[in-house]
Amino acid sequence: MGDHYFSEAPSSIDKPRRIRIPIAGRDVEVTTNAGVFSPDRLDTGTRVLLANTPAPPAGGDFLDIGCGWGPISLDMASASPHARVWAVDVNERALDLVRANAAELGLDNVVAVRPDEVPAGVLFRTIRSNPPIRVGKAVLHDLMESWLPRLEERSDAYLVVKRDLGSDSLQRWLGAALPEDFSVRRHATAKGYRIIKVRRHGSPRTAPIDVV
Repeated sequence: MGDHYFSEAPSSIDKPRRIRIPIAGRDVEVTTNAGVFSPDRLDTGTRVLLANTPAPPAGGDFLDIGCGWGPISLDMASASPHARVWAVDVNERALDLVRANAAELGLDNVVAVRPDEVPAGVLFRTIRSNPPIRVGKAVLHDLMESWLPRLEERSDAYLVVKRDLGSDSLQRWLGAALPEDFSVRRHATAKGYRIIKVRRHGSPRTAPIDVV
């Protein structure tokens, strides 16, 4: 078919399926489908991210870059019901799944939209993402430079990337590319994945750049 999980309108035939996943400390059933990332199960990278990051803030605007069918967005929305979670993807089928899964779980604080539908003035209290590495380095770097500078001051982003898909080189690039009030470090390692923590400090910066 030539579909990728980052295709805007997957041409693969609908094959909805139900799977069980852990969300904010409880197991729930959600719907996935062909033509989106990891339709058969919760992928290992996302499991590592959910298991090795702190609880999100109590409120504010959150961001999930490349949300797929929504596990990270659903987890944040469930853990922080007073927050607004922006679930962002270019894949329309994925966005439909996020909306349906959020509605089924009673999570009315998830906003599933295309990137250009997020208002320009919105800043984020946290960003959590299993970013779409296979889009290529140039597109990935553009995504990071577009979204990470929209962290609020004294706020954190957590990105999970497989080691053999360039986690260490991405970490080094982020340390060099982001403005000086950002720090970048390795937060955790598990099952062949790295979690990269990006923090935006106050202005003037209250901590040094930390690239490990």
